[in-house]
Amino acid sequence: MNFSGLYLGLFMLFSIGFGFFWVVKVEYYWGSRLWKAVLGVGLLICLASLFVPSFAISAVLGILGGSVAWGATELPAQEERVRRGVFPANPGRRRRDDRNDDGNPPGDFVP
Repeated sequence: MNFSGLYLGLFMLFSIGFGFFWVVKVEYYWGSRLWKAVLGVGLLICLASLFVPSFAISAVLGILGGSVAWGATELPAQEERVRRGVFPANPGRRRRDDRNDDGNPPGDFVP
């Protein structure tokens, strides 16, 4: 019997499930402004999977990189869900919508 497909499928479910968790945490602590950097990391992991000689490790890296890249695209959507009140906002972090039209925090004096 060959269990490699089953193991890879379970790893895929784990990486997708963990992706939900880290997207919520990254948005909570740092906001969605990091989405491009996270996307770059995911794509680099996918690129690294092309150069690994082992099939199993290459597949794991490809699945992980795809999950990270997909999570990066979910960061702006998570920020919108927080704005709508579906998820809690971090009270210690200033949000984009807390700024004036000129990009400055409310109440800041700009000469």
